[in-house]
Amino acid sequence: MKKYILAFALSALAATHAFADEKPSEEEAKKITEALTALGCSGGEMEKESEASGYFEIDDAKCKDGQYDIKLDKNFKLLFMSAD
Repeated sequence: MKKYILAFALSALAATHAFADEKPSEEEAKKITEALTALGCSGGEMEKESEASGYFEIDDAKCKDGQYDIKLDKNFKLLFMSAD
């Protein structure tokens, strides 16, 4: 029984790691900041999706009219913006 529990725990950990987001590189962070500035926003927590889509997420960006969660495509173009 302990072997099954251990095997399940290890497989769950491996699956979680495979879909984890990562920090954008310095160059990507610079381009994200430029895109946010063009939208009238700044700050927020930046993440790069590690999945095949390669898009970027900015959580809690501060914009002129409130706080938003923003998604940019791999070319740093706006995909989605929602009030937080």
